Amino acid sequence: MGFFYDRSATLIRSIYDSRIGGPALLDADVYFPEASLFAAAWRDIRDEAEPLTRRLHSVPRFHEIMREQEAISINDNRDWRIFVLKAYGVTCAKNMEACPRLAEIVSAVPSVLSASISFMAPHKHIPSHRGPFRGVIRFYLGLSIPLRPDDGRPAAVLKVDGVEYRVGDGDWMLWDDTYPHEVLNDSDTVRSVLVLDVWRRGMPLDMELFSRLLIGAVGLGVRWRGVG
Repeated sequence: MGFFYDRSATLIRSIYDSRIGGPALLDADVYFPEASLFAAAWRDIRDEAEPLTRRLHSVPRFHEIMREQEAISINDNRDWRIFVLKAYGVTCAKNMEACPRLAEIVSAVPSVLSASISFMAPHKHIPSHRGPFRGVIRFYLGLSIPLRPDDGRPAAVLKVDGVEYRVGDGDWMLWDDTYPHEVLNDSDTVRSVLVLDVWRRGMPLDMELFSRLLIGAVGLGVRWRGVG
């Protein structure tokens, strides 16, 4: 199944690459002005995420939600767990209820197609990989980021297109996840971040229609498998 996923993702990326360009990091004022709503509420979102860290055994591992990505989820036998509130338009009612403030903002922003809280175990490394299509972009908000003892910098590293970024508590990035990216939690404590997949504004009409078709198809798959 992973082979067919990889081949399909490569084909889809090539179609987007031929029609949509742009840098790895994106301007939120242009592509996602609602980023400020999530950034302003980051403490509330962190407070809703914190109880989940006490019951992480009940939060699915990434490959349990998306079997096609098993290779990057279990590569080092360290946990990467995902608490999904919304996936390609399909909401998980019980998870939305567990995070009412976050759910309120997500529900108020239709361009947010997916919303989840990502928990990485100490010293977990997610190897380099690429997202499948450029019709969505990724918003990444630090909630509980461990710090390096030597210099106080964030110990979790997100590398996008070969450049390292250290996003701390309340800091955020908007980026194109079709660029190669990897993550390392180089610490002894769990790292948590909010991850949103956001509709890309300003696409050519043909790519907008193509994106809606793909997102609808993925949404049907999510409904069939279930959310979270």
